[in-house]
Amino acid sequence: MSDSSDVKEVPKELLSASSETVYDAIVVGCGVVGPCIATGLARKGKKVLIVERDWSMPDRIVGELMQPGGLRALRSLGMIQAINNIDAIPVTGYSVFYNGTKVSIPYPFKADAAPVEKIKDLVFDGNDKVVNDGTIKIKEFEEDERERGVGFVHGRFLQNLRDIVANEPNVTRLQGNVIEIMKSKENEVVGARVEIPGRGKEEFKAHLTFVCDGIFSRFRKELSADHVPTVGSSFVGMSLFNADVPSKNHGHVILGTSHMPVLVYQISPEETRILCAYNSPKLPKDIKSWLSNNVKPHLPKSLLPSFEKAVEDGKYRCMPNSYLPAKQNTVTGLCVIGDALNMRHPLTGGGMAVGLNDAALMIKTVGDLDFADRETVLDELLEFNYERKQYDSVINVLSIALYSLFAAEDRFLKVLQRGCFKYFERGGECIRLPVSFLAGVLPKPFLLTKVFFSVALYSIYVNFQERGFVGFPLALLEALAIWYTAARVFTPYLFKELIG
Repeated sequence: MSDSSDVKEVPKELLSASSETVYDAIVVGCGVVGPCIATGLARKGKKVLIVERDWSMPDRIVGELMQPGGLRALRSLGMIQAINNIDAIPVTGYSVFYNGTKVSIPYPFKADAAPVEKIKDLVFDGNDKVVNDGTIKIKEFEEDERERGVGFVHGRFLQNLRDIVANEPNVTRLQGNVIEIMKSKENEVVGARVEIPGRGKEEFKAHLTFVCDGIFSRFRKELSADHVPTVGSSFVGMSLFNADVPSKNHGHVILGTSHMPVLVYQISPEETRILCAYNSPKLPKDIKSWLSNNVKPHLPKSLLPSFEKAVEDGKYRCMPNSYLPAKQNTVTGLCVIGDALNMRHPLTGGGMAVGLNDAALMIKTVGDLDFADRETVLDELLEFNYERKQYDSVINVLSIALYSLFAAEDRFLKVLQRGCFKYFERGGECIRLPVSFLAGVLPKPFLLTKVFFSVALYSIYVNFQERGFVGFPLALLEALAIWYTAARVFTPYLFKELIG
């Protein structure tokens, strides 16, 4: 239990939730997905308790670039203005560097995507449109013919989401540490036990409990004991201040045959995030030397002054890159959602797009139901798990496949990496479709499959060209190996996402 000095620091309204009330829903966690679920349900008339361990602003190096698909979901939820007044930086596309050569890839046209759906009871009074501030302009976001993403300081964005949920009269906020998901004798979830500063451990009851406790979820195992993520690589992140980025308002993906991928994108007018991939969950012993010797030589020259300063300051942080295919919500009274349910490689920046689209789909699926009718709710949660696959599988599989190519250490993966970049260089449909998948606006997994293997075929063609007539027999043998390698890094994950 926290001491009395801790209790004084917590606002009273965060400690006054009644344990006598039976809530329609308890939401565990107030990260990105939690406040969207709580706000959506509250606007549908549900009585909601949302529990967060610490309501103060977090300081994280993930969740800082939102793809257009995430912004579209925020519009559907009536929460798009969470990106306002936080010095957010508009993102209009990507610049991909391969061994020093650059290809610019703009986001797709809005006309090529389905219209944004306005969820009944959630969208009103223009809350599906941005407002003008110092960095976000209505004209650019609402009238531009192309989709836009956005980069921001994660904590500022999260505080805006929390302010939105705080203004909902049907939501009760509670600061406390959830220590148990409570179950009945029939193994049905009936609520949560929470340790509250100054009050001790108390039980809160609800018809439906949403677990949204993120990457390091403590309660995802309530769904299944084997629902555990695998960690295959890491990112080392730093803040670059006043960096001269090569392409304004673009995310940057820096690739090469002799180094791991590097991501660079602005998150405020002064701050730029750099994430340096390391192909192991166990980081190098001397990170500073690794950054200087293995990353710095491959960066665009304009970034070097700010990069060198950041390395010298030594304020780098590391994060594991996890993969977790979703499982069906089959426990009565329980719904696991967000990163607690499903994770993908962060290379493509699709995590928030998946989580927010899942939140929007969840509200549409169960928002109008009577949560006391638990069997009907469970049936609809099974429907939710089926419906989400169409959208989420594209982003999840793409993230794994692209990381396999971009972090290539295998000979044939390097051929695919080179072929992928040359495919982008062709322009037209060769960038329109891939960036539409990346942006989260083209939820068509079988079209993604077609495009991925088109890249593999083009890689084989490029390899034949480079081998020439004399090397034709070798190129023919390599073609089989390249095709097998492409199938190996793509097909198992598509199967897990769609069938598993």
